[in-house]
Amino acid sequence: MKPPSEREARRVRLVRGGPMLVEGPVEVVLEDGGTERSDRFTVALCTCRRSRRFPWCDTSHRRRVRSAPDGRGGSPGTACSGSPAGGRGGSGG
Repeated sequence: MKPPSEREARRVRLVRGGPMLVEGPVEVVLEDGGTERSDRFTVALCTCRRSRRFPWCDTSHRRRVRSAPDGRGGSPGTACSGSPAGGRGGSGG
């Protein structure tokens, strides 16, 4: 493995209210020390911890609807809180 100074930088894109998009392949180290790997071209990492496939995003952040002050509800897709840690998920997403 090359030293960090010789490796090519990975591109990470943050999506407001959504996942963190990382150019793959990636290996994610979880809180418990376990790892999850994906060889996909671009990987969506969950930042809201709602995904059933954590650490991979399954678009669960879209299902939450915030209540508007008038009580009529809000728009979906605005729920991610940006806390990327937690349980284990599937293999690539």
